[in-house]
Amino acid sequence: MSKFEIPKTVNPDLDIERKNASFNPDEMAAFFWGKQEIVEMKRMIEQEIYSDLDDPLTHEFASYEDMASIAIKHAVAATKKLRAIQDRINPGGSEVYPTLMGGPVGAALMPAGNPFAVHLVMFTRALKGQGTPEQYEKFGRRADNCEIIGTFAQTELGHGTYLRGLEARADYDRKTQEFVLNTPTMTSYKWWPGGLGHTCNYCIFVAQLYIDNEAKGIHMFVVQVRDEETHMPLPGVHVGEIGKKLGMNGVNNGFLGLKDYRVPRMNMLMKNQQVLADGTYIKSPVSQLSYFPMVYVRCMVAIGNALMLAQGATVVTRYSVVRRQSPIDENEPEPKVLEHLTQQMKVIPEIATAIAYRLAAANLYLLYNQTAKDISRKDFSRLPELHALACILKVSCSYDSTFGIERLRQSCGGHGYLLAANLGNLFATATAACTYEGENSVLYLQVGKILMKVWADVLEGKKLMPTMAYFAECGQMTQFPNWTGTWDCLVKALQFACVGATRVAHRSYSARLKAGQSQPVAVNNTALELTKAAELHGRVNVAGNFYQEVVNGKGKDKRSPQFQKVLENLLELHLIQTFFRHLGDILRFVRVTENEISALQVRMEEALITLRPDAVAITDGFDFHDKVLSSALGSYDGNVYERLFDAALKHPLNKKPVPDFFEKYLKPFMKENAIKAKAKL
Repeated sequence: MSKFEIPKTVNPDLDIERKNASFNPDEMAAFFWGKQEIVEMKRMIEQEIYSDLDDPLTHEFASYEDMASIAIKHAVAATKKLRAIQDRINPGGSEVYPTLMGGPVGAALMPAGNPFAVHLVMFTRALKGQGTPEQYEKFGRRADNCEIIGTFAQTELGHGTYLRGLEARADYDRKTQEFVLNTPTMTSYKWWPGGLGHTCNYCIFVAQLYIDNEAKGIHMFVVQVRDEETHMPLPGVHVGEIGKKLGMNGVNNGFLGLKDYRVPRMNMLMKNQQVLADGTYIKSPVSQLSYFPMVYVRCMVAIGNALMLAQGATVVTRYSVVRRQSPIDENEPEPKVLEHLTQQMKVIPEIATAIAYRLAAANLYLLYNQTAKDISRKDFSRLPELHALACILKVSCSYDSTFGIERLRQSCGGHGYLLAANLGNLFATATAACTYEGENSVLYLQVGKILMKVWADVLEGKKLMPTMAYFAECGQMTQFPNWTGTWDCLVKALQFACVGATRVAHRSYSARLKAGQSQPVAVNNTALELTKAAELHGRVNVAGNFYQEVVNGKGKDKRSPQFQKVLENLLELHLIQTFFRHLGDILRFVRVTENEISALQVRMEEALITLRPDAVAITDGFDFHDKVLSSALGSYDGNVYERLFDAALKHPLNKKPVPDFFEKYLKPFMKENAIKAKAKL
């Protein structure tokens, strides 16, 4: 074996961590993924689909054009693999395909990014959810079968989150019973839709509907943008790629302009609103239904970003028990860096946060499915609550995962900056979610406005949505009860702080309205207070959900005492860390003494030390395959340095000892300098 060959054995420092764990990681796997059957199916599928994958660094060394081709190759191969498994184990189901085209499995199969992502997540779902049965038969079945590939063209060069500002128009022509679609300005060009550049031949085009030049709001239209045989753009279509991005460059994000492009009347999705042949407009019973596809994506963001944070935590935890540096005691050998309390504080809280968001996202998805069933029965009562919860969890999870992954990257020192660590790719993917499907600060304001209505309902004694019910209890309190420091106390302190912040924001907002400001102006001038209230509401939901799951969860009785203790320690750490991150917000409304705060500091340090021996087992329990992690720092065998060298030697520059640029640029430059130096002698 050469000194750079990757050993077949597990690094002994990592091996001893696993042997000394207090619980079986399989318990965490079943808890983290929902149930043991899901874990077993996931492992079976991964064993089957990862055997023939390209080296994950291949696309990184390719040109941009070649990388786009590699991404399509990977997407087609992934689709074929997962559809074959779905057809074999449960024909007509969706638990393998298309579900696994996203998330960790999708990232392993398509490391450059998934150019089919928006086709699967939004295009096909919008055809089902927003189209009539006839429209689904015409377009949806072909889309589901990938006979056509589509995207969701909503965001424009000049407008994103503010949908009412979209400039693209669809004018109804009664004579021909067609819609005439236009992007009348440069800023009205569709900009960003995944797959739009050169992958898709169809899209759902979101535009302002006009009938007799009267605006009817935004509506969705099925538009063919490329010929199905030649893939050439159709007349009146200007389409292309927007260029290289911070990450996910295989997604093929594109631009689209339309010039007097005509589509039949029945190309407008008409399940919830209709335009009749004579131009009569029938309004949707619930206007928010047109935004339902985005609600689904926000649910997926919460799930996906929680998993990305868990991946980052897995990589860095393994690295932190293999890396040795900086003696704590000068008379002792260099310890594993995870022995340093500062490293524990950077790594272990992110493990707890990933679990907290995984649980919150699972509950959000459950609410989404319940709401979708209700909507099919014309019951729209859950929709406002789902909208509020999807907004706030999308924001909280995308922010916390982004900053968490960056903290984890920094905790690896210089090696974390290497592409081979894969932490940079995780960060680039996670941070994108802060701005797509609703820019986070705008979504904070949407939730803040919802909280204004909630507080008004509290004052009037109205019934509140289940996730807002704590407002009624806290709203009746003039001051916080005696501080006990228990988990229940910590959750209630967050609730009390959120209600207090909401009350203060409502007071400011109401005063501005009374002073004569319009509602939009009053909202803008109260934006900082509204944002703070919304942020705290997100913390309440995540912390409260984690608390309920650990203390009162359905599967608690089946957990081993050892695993239950680990979950309790993770909950302890998460609640106290959340308390300290919002200490200023809490102290504004809750009286906590210096001694009580000091006691929490001690408890946080004790939780870190207690969790330290189980950190590897916990992250092993996240059950991420090496192909998913794709990291030289975080492989299951822990052979960090050998894998770093292996990745370095694969770089194209190392294929020959002397690169071409030496003779072309470097040698003449140095020789010229030598000649000039001699001339001065």
